[in-house]
Amino acid sequence: MTPSHPRLRRDRFTVALYGCFVVWGWLLYSFNPSVPLLADDLDLTGAQAGLHGTAMAAGAILTAFLTPRSVRARGRRWTLLASCAVVVVGITVLLTAGTLAVSLLGMFVLAIGGNLAISSAQPGLAQHHGPAASAAVTEANGVGSGVGLVGPLAVGACVAAGFGWRPAVAVTAALAVVTAVLVSREPVGGAMTPAERAALADGTPVPDVPTVDVPAHPRRAGAPTWWFLAAIVAAIALENATTYWATDLVREQTGAGAGIAAATTAGLVAGMTAVRFVVAPLSLRVRPALLLVVAFGVAIVGWAILWTATVPGVALAGLVVAGFGYGAQYPLSISLLLAAAPGQGDRAQARATLAGGIAIGVAPFALGALADVVGAHTAFVVVPVIAVVGAVASWVGGAALQREASGGVLVDATTGGVR
Repeated sequence: MTPSHPRLRRDRFTVALYGCFVVWGWLLYSFNPSVPLLADDLDLTGAQAGLHGTAMAAGAILTAFLTPRSVRARGRRWTLLASCAVVVVGITVLLTAGTLAVSLLGMFVLAIGGNLAISSAQPGLAQHHGPAASAAVTEANGVGSGVGLVGPLAVGACVAAGFGWRPAVAVTAALAVVTAVLVSREPVGGAMTPAERAALADGTPVPDVPTVDVPAHPRRAGAPTWWFLAAIVAAIALENATTYWATDLVREQTGAGAGIAAATTAGLVAGMTAVRFVVAPLSLRVRPALLLVVAFGVAIVGWAILWTATVPGVALAGLVVAGFGYGAQYPLSISLLLAAAPGQGDRAQARATLAGGIAIGVAPFALGALADVVGAHTAFVVVPVIAVVGAVASWVGGAALQREASGGVLVDATTGGVR
C-alpha cells in the first residue's frame, strides 16, 4: 500500500497566525531595500546604515528570552496581540526619525514586535498541524514573502513618484492592526496556548506540542538541533545581507537608478515566494533536510548570476534564482529544528530567534562595512561562503535526524515532523 501523507488544514487559526508572517514579510521586504535610501536621507555611511541590522538583532535577542516566558505567563494569544501593538509603536518611531539614534531605536522596537509575533506563531502552527508542520511553516513564510513581494515594488513606486520610501514601509502598521483583529477572534486553548497558571488552575497541563512518545533518553532527540541552528543562522544571514545590500550592488554594477535598483529586490522575494508554495507540499514527500541542502546550492547559482550581472535585467534574474534557494532555507530549517526538539517547541524557537538575531546583527553590518572598504561587488563574495556552511550543516543535521529515527526516537524522517 502507498503510505498516506499528512495534509495541511487551512482553518481560521492557521489564517490568523499567517497574518504574523504577512506583517513581518512586508516590513522586511519594504524596509531592507530602503536602507541605502535611508542612508542617503540621514547622510550615513554603509556601516552606519548596517547598524539597523544590529538594532534588529538586539531586538531579536531580547525577544528570544521574552517569548517563551510570555507564552507561559500570559498565553499565546496575549503574546501575539502584544506583538502587533509593539510593531505599530516601532513603525511610528522609525518613520518619524530624523537622526540615526532615533532610527535605530525604532528598528529595535520593531524587531521586538516582529520577532515576538513570529516566535509565537511558528510553534503554534507546528503544534496545531503536527506531522504537517513543515508544510504549514513553509507556507506561512510563503504567504509572508508573497505579500512582501509588493514591498520593494511599492518602495520603487513611491521613490519614483517623489514620496520617498516611508509611505511604503508605513503599510506595516495597518497590516499589524488587521492581524491583531484576526488573532483576537481565536479562542484560547489547544495550540492557542493558555497562560500556564490558568491551565494549572483547573489541573490541566499545557503541552508545548502535540503529545508524542519520547524514548528513555530524551536528550538524544536534541542532538541535531545545533546543526539546524547553524543552518538557520546561515539562512538568515544570507537573506538579510542580500536584501539590505543588493540595491547597492545593482546600482554599482549596472548603473541603475535608486528606484529601479530597489525594485529589483522584488525578484528575490518573488523567487522566495514561489518556491515556498512548491516546497510546502513537497516537504511532506521528500526529506526536508535533503531539500534544504539543495536550497543552499541553488542560492549559490543565483549569487553567481547576480554577481556577474552588468545590466538590471540579468541582476533581476539572479535575484529570482537566489530567491528560489533562500525561500526554502529558513522555513525548512526551523521546521527541522522543531522536529528535532519534541516537547520543547517554544524553547527551540527561542534558541532559533537568538541565533537568528546574532546573524541579523552581524551579516548586514559586516557586509556594509566591507563594502565601504572594497565595494559592494567584492564584499558579496561572502554570500557563497555562508551558503556552503549552511549546506554542510543541513546535510550533517539531516543525517543525525535520520539516526535518531532509526534509533527509536519517533521523528518522521520523511516529513521532518514528530509522529
